[in-house]
Amino acid sequence: MRAEFAVVAQGSEGGGAALDQVILLTGSAMLVAAGVFLVGYLHRTRRITWLKTAADRLGQFGNRPGWVALPIAVFITTILTALLGFIWDVSLHIGNGRDEGPLANPAHYFIMIGLFFLFIAGMLAVILPLDEKPGPAAIRITRTWYAPVGGVLMAAVGLYALIGFPLDDIWHRLFGQDVTLWGPTHLMLIGGAGLSLVAVLLLEFEGRLDRPDPDRADGPFLWLGRVFAFGGLLIGMSVYEVEFDFGVQQFRLVFQPMLIVVASTLALVACRYTLGRGSTVVAVVFAFLVRGVVAVLVGPIFDAPNNVFPLYLGVAVVVELMALLPLIRSKPVWWGALSGLVAATVGLWLESLWVEGVFVNRWPSSMWPEMLAMAVPVGIAGGALGALLGMVLRGEQLPRPSVRRGVVVAAVLVAAAATANGLRVDVPENASATIRLQDAEPVNGGRMVTADITLTPADVVGDDPEWVQLLSWQGGIGADSPGRGLAIDQLRRVEPGHYVSTKSAPAHGDWKTVLRVHDGYLLAALPVYLPDDPGIGAAGVPALNEFTRPFVSEITVLQRERSFDHPSWLFAAASLIVLICSLVVIWALSWGAARIDLAYRSDVRSERMAQAVRR
Repeated sequence: MRAEFAVVAQGSEGGGAALDQVILLTGSAMLVAAGVFLVGYLHRTRRITWLKTAADRLGQFGNRPGWVALPIAVFITTILTALLGFIWDVSLHIGNGRDEGPLANPAHYFIMIGLFFLFIAGMLAVILPLDEKPGPAAIRITRTWYAPVGGVLMAAVGLYALIGFPLDDIWHRLFGQDVTLWGPTHLMLIGGAGLSLVAVLLLEFEGRLDRPDPDRADGPFLWLGRVFAFGGLLIGMSVYEVEFDFGVQQFRLVFQPMLIVVASTLALVACRYTLGRGSTVVAVVFAFLVRGVVAVLVGPIFDAPNNVFPLYLGVAVVVELMALLPLIRSKPVWWGALSGLVAATVGLWLESLWVEGVFVNRWPSSMWPEMLAMAVPVGIAGGALGALLGMVLRGEQLPRPSVRRGVVVAAVLVAAAATANGLRVDVPENASATIRLQDAEPVNGGRMVTADITLTPADVVGDDPEWVQLLSWQGGIGADSPGRGLAIDQLRRVEPGHYVSTKSAPAHGDWKTVLRVHDGYLLAALPVYLPDDPGIGAAGVPALNEFTRPFVSEITVLQRERSFDHPSWLFAAASLIVLICSLVVIWALSWGAARIDLAYRSDVRSERMAQAVRR
C-alpha cells in the first residue's frame, strides 16, 4: 500500500514502539527533566547548599572548580555506561534480531541512562556557578548568571543525542526498522555521545585556568587524566565503525579505513599537540583497555557475539615521529595536515597489519587505490582540525577567522565527498549463483549445511574481492551455536566463479543465512535460508539442496524490516532534517572552541591584565 504518509501500524513488529512503552518512556524522561530543573532552581535560589558543597569538595582533589569537577565525574560514569550499552545493544541485535520493544532490550537501559546523565552532566556545569563568572568565555544566561562554554556544549550534544530516541521511533513508524548502525537517527544517538568528549575537553580547559589554588601545579595524575580524555575522544569517534568490528557491515569495506583515519587523526594529533611527548601512545593504550574490557563483558561474559576493534598504535607512532619536526612549533595547522597525510598512508599500512590479524575482513590489495583516495583527504582535514583543537586547549592564538572557518568547512565537504563515494554501490545485472548444499553435522538438532557455489557470470567478482562469504546471524544468543548467534564463512575460491565452504552454516530455526559478494563498487547478496517472519509479513526462503537465485541489493535481504512503501521525498526530507541537526552540532562545537580561544589565549589575557593595572 502506497499512501501519502505510509505509517506502520502502532506497536506492530518492525515499526515503532508499542504505545504503552512510548508513554512510559516519555513520562520517565519528563520526570527526570523535572527533577533536574527542580534541583537547579533550588540551587540557583540558594535554598539548597549540598550540591555546591559536594561539587567544591570534589574539586579540591584535582584543583578544579566545582562546576568542572562534578560534571566531569558524572560524565565519566555515564559515558562508560552508554558505551557498554551501545556495544551490547549492537551485539544483541546481531544475535537475536529486533526487539519486542525498547524496554525489552536490557542494553537500552544502559544507553538511555547514559545519555540522560550526559545531558545532566552538562546541565550541572551550567547551573553550578553562583557568584562567580566561570571564566572569561562564559555565556551570559541572565543578568547575574553565567555558564561555562564547555558545559553548555555538553548539555547541547547530550540533548542532541536524546532527541534521537523519539526521532528514531518516528523513523521506524514511517520507514520500518533500518537494522543498521548507520540509520540517520542512530547516528544522532551515537554521534552526540562521541562528540561530547570535545565539550568535556573544552570544559576542563576552562576550569584549568580558573583553579581554586592557582599556585598548586597539576601533577602527573592530572596529566594522565587529560590523556585519558583524548583516549575517550578516540573511542567516541570510533563508534561509527562498530558494524565493521563485528564483521556485519552493511556498507562497502572502503569505509573502514577512512573512518579509522578520521578518528585517529583528529584525536591523536590534538592529543600530541596539547599534551606533548608520549601522550598519543598512552591515549591509545587507554582506548584499547576500555574497548577490551567492554568486548570481554559483551562477548564471553554476556554470551553475545564477539567484537574486535582498531588498534590505532601505528597512527600514534606516526604522530609522535611527526612531532619531531620543527613545523609543529612554527605552523601547527600545517603540521597537523602533514601528520594527517602520513597517518593516512604509513599509519594506515601499519593499522592494516592489525586488521589482517584480528578482523573478519582483510583489506585486499585491490582496494588500496580507492582507499587512499578517500583516506588521504580526510586524514589531512582531520589532522588540521586536530591541530586547531590542540591550539585552543593550549591557549594559543588560532589563525584568522577566514582560515579556521575554511578548514572546518573544507573538512566537512571532504568528509561528505568521501562518504558519497563510499555510498556508491553497483548491483550486477543478470548475475546469479547456483548453490548446492550438503548436510553437515547438526547442532542442537538443527540443520547445518556446506555449500558449493557457482557464480554466473564467472567474472562477476575479480581475483581479489573484498569478500565472498556466507553470513549467518540472528540465530539466538546463549544457544549452543556458532558464534553465539553470528557465523561468518569466508568462502574458498576453487577457480574463477567457483567457491566452496570452509565450515558449515546454519539453515534452521531463526537463523538467517545469505551469500554476500563485494568487489569494488559491487555489493550484492542473495538469500540461502530465511525463516518465515509473520510479524512483518515476510515469507521464508527455504534452503533447497540445489537452487539458482539472482543477486539483489544487499539491503533487501539484510534489512527485511525496512519499509519502502513511502514517497521518496519523505525519506529525503527526513534525512535532511537529521543532517541539519548534525551540522548545527558541528557548528556549535566550532563556535565554542573559537569563543574559548579568543577569551583565554595568552595575548588577550596579557592585555586584560595590563588594562587592569592601568586602572
